[in-house]
Amino acid sequence: MEAAFFVMSIMGCGDAAATCATARVEPAHYATVQQCQAAMPDALARNNDLDYPVVSAACQRNGVQMVERGSEKATG
Repeated sequence: MEAAFFVMSIMGCGDAAATCATARVEPAHYATVQQCQAAMPDALARNNDLDYPVVSAACQRNGVQMVERGSEKATG
């Protein structure tokens, strides 16, 4: 089973950070969200060539994610 990790999406946004869309995904993988967030300033500096009024970043979990099943049964 593959471990979960975090990737950083570079987002291009309209004025007032509205209507954002992923413009790029950084090639690095991070073990924790804290490591990903710490790398944001450098990543944003590397991606300053995007043609959007606002450029931001977001850390997103990637990889296999497991969900623990509870003992409750669904009704229907």
